[in-house]
Amino acid sequence: MKRISLAELKNLSGKIFIYPTDTIYGIGCDATNSKLVRKIRELKKRENKPFSVIAPSKKWIYDNCVLTGEGRSWMKKLPGPYTLVLKMKKKCVSEEVAKEKIGVRIPANEFTKKVRSFGKPFVTTSVNISGEPSLKNPNKLKNSISKGVDYLVDAGTIQGKPSIVVDLSSGKAIILRK
Repeated sequence: MKRISLAELKNLSGKIFIYPTDTIYGIGCDATNSKLVRKIRELKKRENKPFSVIAPSKKWIYDNCVLTGEGRSWMKKLPGPYTLVLKMKKKCVSEEVAKEKIGVRIPANEFTKKVRSFGKPFVTTSVNISGEPSLKNPNKLKNSISKGVDYLVDAGTIQGKPSIVVDLSSGKAIILRK
């Protein structure tokens, strides 16, 4: 694993990254690359639970997800510390990420600009073994995870907490995590 600054990050294609979000550190890759998504599942020891993605834009969310009822008002909160769970209109990510519903985020931070330039959805999940605390300090990264990562975008310690997760798939907002 190579530590880099955000300024050094040039291309998101074909690699697994640990990166800062507006909440905590995430681990991710191109959400259309099944091989890399499977590798993240193995690193996290997470079997069937869907992953969320950083959407490259609100337009991408509108083009690929169903927004009904309260969904449009929650979209106004993006970018921000929210994950919106929506039904997919069509296959827009690897089936290793999600099948029918997908969590979408647009973090309010600089890494999101890299995803926007990349133009594809990017897996975003906490950097941890499933069920363990999430990563806020990159110096506390477990070796079992770092061995499978190509790059760590180091922004120092983050003082956030995981995003608020809102299921909007029924058109009604149901808070899954505060």
